[in-house]
Amino acid sequence: MARFRGPSCKICRREGMKLFLKGEKCVSDKCVFNKRKYAPGEHRDFRRKVSDYGLQLREKQKLKRIYGVLEKQFKLYFKKAKKSREVTGTAFLQFLERRLDNVIFRLTFSPSRASSRQLVRHGFVYVNSRRVDIPSYLVKEGDDIQIKSGDEEKLKRLRRQAQQLSKQREPVRWLAVDYETLAARVTATPSREDMHLPIQEQLIIELYSR
Repeated sequence: MARFRGPSCKICRREGMKLFLKGEKCVSDKCVFNKRKYAPGEHRDFRRKVSDYGLQLREKQKLKRIYGVLEKQFKLYFKKAKKSREVTGTAFLQFLERRLDNVIFRLTFSPSRASSRQLVRHGFVYVNSRRVDIPSYLVKEGDDIQIKSGDEEKLKRLRRQAQQLSKQREPVRWLAVDYETLAARVTATPSREDMHLPIQEQLIIELYSR
């Protein structure tokens, strides 16, 4: 399935919860989900019983959309998690959480995962002093991450934005951040409790184990 190019707010309405795909807009009064909490489409009000498969599919779609991952890569993470020594569900979420674009978002260096992907692709992100322009790059414990740019004004804007966003979000325990230098270190592997995800990963495991 190709990447969805329509309004991001429609995705949140379809899943029945805020997925915070639009950054600052999601926490402002302009958020469409606050005004229209019903599903999009002509038949949104029709009530129907959802099957077990339907519940599993919705949970999978929700998680894919939170992290902005397409089906092929999403399934690849599941296969790797299944071979891991960790609990499959926890290992699966750790792969998604350790993606570089997600880490930049968690560090509040960008307002959304979509904008953090752009920041990575444009070459502003360095891991262990080496430029990394692959959003799916998996960080590990001990990695040093920094935003670098020859444009000092851009760095100032990013610092101000990061400091403002840090006041709106919960601190991330497995990342240590310095907003003055826009640098951070991965201090641990994220645990399930660190992710704050409204996801029942067991439903996704059951779906892929069919």
